[in-house]
Amino acid sequence: MKMRGLFVGRFQPVHNGHLKALEYVFEQVEEVIIGIGSAQVSHTLKNPFTASERMEMLIRALDEKNIPRGKYFLVALPDINFNSIWAPYVEAMVPKFDVVFTGNSLVAQLFRERGYKVVVQPIFRKDILSATEIRRRMIEGEPWEELVPKSVVKYIKEIKGVERIRMLATDLEKNEKELQAPIRIPEF
Repeated sequence: MKMRGLFVGRFQPVHNGHLKALEYVFEQVEEVIIGIGSAQVSHTLKNPFTASERMEMLIRALDEKNIPRGKYFLVALPDINFNSIWAPYVEAMVPKFDVVFTGNSLVAQLFRERGYKVVVQPIFRKDILSATEIRRRMIEGEPWEELVPKSVVKYIKEIKGVERIRMLATDLEKNEKELQAPIRIPEF
């Protein structure tokens, strides 16, 4: 029977640190379930991309690394905001798995409590290989492309992702709400 691992991330956006982590996971197991966390959230500064956009980024990035599509499953995982039942929730949402790969201490603890083997994987250049840093660079107009796989850079440009993130970083939404205050219609 093939060993199957679980790896969960938000991938906002997919970057080279994610790929390094996934390469490590693919060296350890034959199949990987990649959970797309916070799947219900998009168009916010912390979570600018939709679940389907993040899935497309992963497919393109893994294709670029010549990872066969039959070696992984992509599963959208909406948040439940209830830590004590999050691991059983994930179990119900994804195919069976044998081992969990994570760099997150809470995720590690929750799956250990469920009896899973947990591998705390190395973190690769967290100082710059972080989605938060990449989004910050996009907002500030600083170079970000070298931190992201070429196929993902191309896709972000196709969907105008940088423009979306810059718009989300403005107070435009607040200003629009003030201009569009509800009109009170008198009751008769």
